[in-house]
Amino acid sequence: MPKVLISGRGGSGKSTVVSLLAQRLKRNGNKILVVDSDESNLCLNKILGINKSKDTLMGNLGGKKLIRDKLMEVVQKGESNLNIFDEMSLDNLSEEYVSWNDNLGFLEIGKIEHSMEGCACPMGALARDFFNHIKVNKDEWILIDTEAGIEHFGRGLIEGVDFIVTIVDPSEDAILLANKAFDLSLEDNKTFGLILNKVDRASEKIIKNKLNPNISIIGTIDYSPDIAMLNLKGDSIDSILVNGLNDVINYIN
Repeated sequence: MPKVLISGRGGSGKSTVVSLLAQRLKRNGNKILVVDSDESNLCLNKILGINKSKDTLMGNLGGKKLIRDKLMEVVQKGESNLNIFDEMSLDNLSEEYVSWNDNLGFLEIGKIEHSMEGCACPMGALARDFFNHIKVNKDEWILIDTEAGIEHFGRGLIEGVDFIVTIVDPSEDAILLANKAFDLSLEDNKTFGLILNKVDRASEKIIKNKLNPNISIIGTIDYSPDIAMLNLKGDSIDSILVNGLNDVINYIN
């Protein structure tokens, strides 16, 4: 089963789509791990309706300084991978850094905790190593919520994933970013799909006319004032509000 990376511009609705897909997969009887690889996101667990674990993955492994020092050792050797992890499965992840609600799990790679603490490169390297070593079995999914933009392509996070989804909302920036993400996915031979989010019929037509015609649109989510209000309140978002999610799941799977 797939490891799916969700990308897009800030505000496109990445976290919302991750939550919608996770809830629908859970309802369908799958086991899902949602990985928050965005060092700035603070509320993904709330819209998933799940508590945070005791620690982040980085914190559990000793903190940012330890991972940064390990990364420097790797770079000095002319290598690129941390190789911290052995092969893992969803069943043997520690509850120290993964929280579970039935068959839905939530993991944070790491967060920026202090002013002037430095760049997020150690978090990117740790995430890359984690995705390269985590295995998924039948009826299991990993959904990865990423930071805004395409930096995760440069960091190599896509190396260990099976499918890349870019979220496009009605904005020129989102369209340009999707076209770029598609090109970068081709460079790494990764399967790519696009979800239109927060659209109406007029904006959907404009977006489609501006997108690379080779991009597969695997789903469309209309603008929903109900979802917008749930996001504003910080409440859990239920996939029952949205049509077409099973089509997205079937396409990826």
